[in-house]
Amino acid sequence: MLFVGLGNPGDKYLKNRHNVGFMAIDAIASSYNFPPFKSKFQGHYSEGMIAGKKVGLLKPTTFMNESGRSVGAAAKFYKLDVSQITVFHDELDIDPFKVKIKVGGGHAGHNGLRSMDAHLGNKNYRRIRLGIGHPGDKSRVSGYVLSDFAKAEQTKLEDMIWGIEKYAELLVSDKQDDFMTRMAEAVR
Repeated sequence: MLFVGLGNPGDKYLKNRHNVGFMAIDAIASSYNFPPFKSKFQGHYSEGMIAGKKVGLLKPTTFMNESGRSVGAAAKFYKLDVSQITVFHDELDIDPFKVKIKVGGGHAGHNGLRSMDAHLGNKNYRRIRLGIGHPGDKSRVSGYVLSDFAKAEQTKLEDMIWGIEKYAELLVSDKQDDFMTRMAEAVR
């Protein structure tokens, strides 16, 4: 099983809305005592156990628009079916700090998902869609996703990330409905 967080590498992007996928992966790694990340698959990779199952954690360092190169390399190396891949990513079309799960479907303009679709050849991977809200006008999207969360948003962001790390084992155990219930309770 592979958990992928989408984001952009480098300190200047660290707290951007677009990097909420990286934030989720870092929290899971910390909570489940994964070893330090190493450079592998054009990304940062670590491997550990969650709910008694081996899980790889991957943060592509190819920048968002080329995330699929990294994910495709890892999937090929481990001979993973796309159903064994879960990607955590920011979602403009969901209210801030709401979480939804989707399997397959279109990329809705998300360049990281577009790249994954192209490199995996199949869209039926599981997506953990982390709501960041929409700035209201299409011309403001780029600046918005590349901006940091506001100080007023920090508590809800922390609640969402805490819920993801605490309940990641439900995703490993294919208990998506339970995960969604717990996430709704974690972020109010």
